[in-house]
Amino acid sequence: MRFDSSFLDELRDRVPISDVIGKRVAWDKRKTNVPKGDWWACCPFHGEKTPSFHCEDRKGRYHCFGCGVSGDHFKFLTELDGLSFPEAVQQVADMAGVAMPAPDPRAAQRERERATLSDVMELATAFYQEKLQSAEGAKARAYLRDRGLSGKTIETFRLGYAPDGRNVLKEFLASKGVEKQQIEACGLVVHGPDIAVSYDRFRDRIMFPILSAREKVIAFGGRAMSSDSPAKYLNSNETELFHKGRVLYNFTRARRGAQGAESSGTIIAVEGYMDVIALHQAGIENAVAPLGTALTDNQLDLLWRMTPEPVLCFDGDEAGTRAANRAVDLALAGLRPGRSVRFAVLPQGQDPDDLVRHEGRAPFDAVIRAARPLADMVWMRETTSGVFDTPEKRAALETTFGRVTATIGDESVRRHYVQDMRDRLNAYFESSRPSGNQPGGRRRFDGDAGRRGFRQGDARSAKAGKRYAMTNLLARSTMVRGQSELPALRDSVLALTLINHPELLITEFDEVSSIEFDNRQLAILLEQLMEICADGSSPDRDAVLQRLQQFGHEELIDGLDKQIRYARVWTATNEAALEDAREGFLQVLSLFKRTRELRHQKIELERDLAEATESGDGDTVPQLMRSLQSVQNEYNRLEQQEAIIDGFGVLSGRVRGAAGK
Repeated sequence: MRFDSSFLDELRDRVPISDVIGKRVAWDKRKTNVPKGDWWACCPFHGEKTPSFHCEDRKGRYHCFGCGVSGDHFKFLTELDGLSFPEAVQQVADMAGVAMPAPDPRAAQRERERATLSDVMELATAFYQEKLQSAEGAKARAYLRDRGLSGKTIETFRLGYAPDGRNVLKEFLASKGVEKQQIEACGLVVHGPDIAVSYDRFRDRIMFPILSAREKVIAFGGRAMSSDSPAKYLNSNETELFHKGRVLYNFTRARRGAQGAESSGTIIAVEGYMDVIALHQAGIENAVAPLGTALTDNQLDLLWRMTPEPVLCFDGDEAGTRAANRAVDLALAGLRPGRSVRFAVLPQGQDPDDLVRHEGRAPFDAVIRAARPLADMVWMRETTSGVFDTPEKRAALETTFGRVTATIGDESVRRHYVQDMRDRLNAYFESSRPSGNQPGGRRRFDGDAGRRGFRQGDARSAKAGKRYAMTNLLARSTMVRGQSELPALRDSVLALTLINHPELLITEFDEVSSIEFDNRQLAILLEQLMEICADGSSPDRDAVLQRLQQFGHEELIDGLDKQIRYARVWTATNEAALEDAREGFLQVLSLFKRTRELRHQKIELERDLAEATESGDGDTVPQLMRSLQSVQNEYNRLEQQEAIIDGFGVLSGRVRGAAGK
């Protein structure tokens, strides 16, 4: 039986290859990276003790570096289990919950027809490209130039122009011998029983070719040049080649771009074609977009196929907020261990195209770094602009979260979400009890929290509210104030930057909340800082310093300041401009996190090495020793790195080499 290629692609997309192979092998826990879909095992095709068999969910492929075997889902089953190809397809289809297609004697014929339709779409693409460069395309070229697109970018995305005529493309294709039925099957003309003469679907529009995973043109998106057009953007209709809800614009190019060092395997989903193209031109090559509609479950599956945690980026307007809220519900239903999404919301009134065109890629990168986890978005959506000052309203809020978390399909993930929301609710309800300056415990959530950080009811209160009493006591204790040893320089830079620029506690909250200081004094100080800024308002440095001094941190802060000035790390000082302080803070935090990660890896490897040595595992010991040496070398390099950051930013008014002058 011959299977349609689109059916086989659907099975590969629906079933991670690790699910197929995992039934036959035991994954190696040391080398496997589950969140990234990167799996290692001892090869089932030849005997070995060291795992050299590798499979990647993102690519849907396996390869053994020992014996050289490689393939996809179906080849694995046919070669290892001896199944016939139809039997292998049947097994994967059962795993995907997809019905097998009925035997169709015309399947081979349809496959040939699809290949022919692809040829027709290629002809149409070349035609549109040529028209863009002709006299007829002058207005379209001017528009693209005004949008900041270079000739190279236009060529890369094969942009074109559909002339303003009812039969221009149709007549061109007919002159090339393309039959009327083929033109109609490609969706290039409008036709039907009520239309006497078919006519070109796209007229006076800039054309965006839409490619399949195999980089074949399967459809078009057209942007109207006339302001009178009833539809600003128009897509091809559904055809044999094109199913809108199963395709992402720039899918294959973004998948390649995600392998670059800067993207770190991340895929960013934005709202429009121009956003994707503008980001690509700015050097961000790992962006995709749905095709003019809300994200579908099939498109989200495609994203998860490429990365375990894609970033969904929405425009900073009401429509973007509505789209984000719809995506929250869509993502919840598809969650499973190691698979989630993050949400990035742009500044008010801006989209990615605007941002990178006028300000460059740095602001957009900052938005992506600040992307919020799905759990934060769930909390924010249900609490924004709400007032929960009575038991009844609090019970209603609790019921709402129960209903939302019930939509999560995976039992394990659902259990953790239920616990997370319960912790947030408990922390909020506890912190909103009556106090001297808040009669009746009335607290309001601000509707702009999504862009400026959460207000009182968010994760800041959830963390700070539960531990405030203990840290308040410890901060005042003579035992704490008696500790005089200064922290490590990197730790001091992070702490003093936040003290001198407390705005970062709001704008970089997710990054700040990830910090875990080993130094006891700094850990307490950080908790105090987060509590001071827990109401989400923009904090004042002088007020923050006064509060910290009241908590007994004056001597510590003075020591930090002297340490930083001696080391000439000017971005941590009060004189630094906010943007310079932010950049320095994020650089140092990256080193801080990497050092901690290496420290944990070192401890785990030392433990594994001791166990392997004790058990007499001669094959594993050399590999562990090499890994340990590599980690130790990098750890030593970072520990010895004193020049943490440059520290002289343009916005600060400082000049390189001016330190100490």
